[in-house]
Amino acid sequence: MTKRTRRTHSAAFKAKVAMAAVKGERTLAELEQQFDAHPNQITEWKRQLQERAADAFGAGGTAPSEPQVDLKELHAKIGQLTLENDFLGGTLNQAGLLSAKR
Repeated sequence: MTKRTRRTHSAAFKAKVAMAAVKGERTLAELEQQFDAHPNQITEWKRQLQERAADAFGAGGTAPSEPQVDLKELHAKIGQLTLENDFLGGTLNQAGLLSAKR
């Protein structure tokens, strides 16, 4: 018996299989033959669909937003680091510890 390589299924395929399982019109064995997927995998996709179905309707249908970033604070940090870098570079050049070529 040859070993089957691992398959990756698209999200659309998983949703299609899970929806068919949720409908309950066919048994797991019939779904297995129709979609060529293991019954345990079909059951897992069905469970995931049922758990995450509310996410489709929550928060206006958008994905969880990234935490707000304070741009003024980031620009201030960039300016501070630039000043420190320029100061240290100039000091090292005067001391002869930094070569002129970068």
